[in-house]
Amino acid sequence: MFINSIMGWFSNDMAIDLGTANTLVYVKGKGIVCNEPSVVAISAKTGKVLAVGSEAKRMLGRTPGDIKTIRPIKDGVISDFDYTGEMLKYFIQRVHNRKSFMRPRIVIGVPSGITQVEQRAVKDAAISSGGRAVYLIEEPVAAAIGTGLPIAEPSGNMIVDIGGGTTDIAVISMNGVVYSKAIRVGGDNMDEAIINYIKRKYNLLIGEMMAETIKMELGSAYKVDTNRQTKEIKGRDLVSGIPKTLILDDDEVREALAEPVSQILNGIKQALENTPPELSADIVDKGIVLAGGGALLKGMDVFLREETSLPIIIAEDPLTCVALGAGKVLDDEQILRQVMM
Repeated sequence: MFINSIMGWFSNDMAIDLGTANTLVYVKGKGIVCNEPSVVAISAKTGKVLAVGSEAKRMLGRTPGDIKTIRPIKDGVISDFDYTGEMLKYFIQRVHNRKSFMRPRIVIGVPSGITQVEQRAVKDAAISSGGRAVYLIEEPVAAAIGTGLPIAEPSGNMIVDIGGGTTDIAVISMNGVVYSKAIRVGGDNMDEAIINYIKRKYNLLIGEMMAETIKMELGSAYKVDTNRQTKEIKGRDLVSGIPKTLILDDDEVREALAEPVSQILNGIKQALENTPPELSADIVDKGIVLAGGGALLKGMDVFLREETSLPIIIAEDPLTCVALGAGKVLDDEQILRQVMM
């Protein structure tokens, strides 16, 4: 215990949003110091890690046979323990600049539907990466704290965190989750829907990076702009095998995204059906807060407002809510004890 407290004097405690698409690291007293893709490039021959984060993401779909790029976190949970540990170690060492004996306390945001086995995998990965003590907090709770919602009060707060692999929906009151639901739909599913739509309609195969670019530039959940938007996309023709270029418009992308967007809506409706009446009345007044990268999809707030007839508020900075919320918890031991899993 004494040695641990000595280590604590010299370490910078940190909070980590361990996301399917991006990993964000918050350091106590400094704010968010790292925001990089959750991608690892490894040697297929030796298994050695060659690159992590942005450098590894640039290699996606462009590597020779002896180099593999992997996403060690799938649907918000660890799918490859060893490489998640390597990725965490890289981010922790990069932001901590520590000697080997300095070990930080770490708060990690995880999806609300995570199993006991998955919780243990996250904790073990963080401890083996240099953590002194590891606390897990549900992502929707962290996002609610990060957006400044009054979760300690006896009133209903509903938050929808649309991440890369999962959408976390939660109703929170008095620092506790009254109802939560994690659905395995997020930004990655939207990319996949675009890839499948173009393959089905045009016999054209595009890569993940191109699909993500299309989603960000043309993607929308609801037609908010009357002007037709188009983009030239490049891929491989599945019939001739020759590279091909075509023009895609925003109406087609919206059609492609209809299914994952509808799944998110259904998850929200299910959460509303399971919310106690008193808290439902609070949600009618306060509305639903959107966080996560998916909240930035054009027209998502308008679409949900039309379908639920409730006020929809997009968080000020949707991408950083979970990391900021987990960081705030670091500063308050009492809240940490109340909200940690």
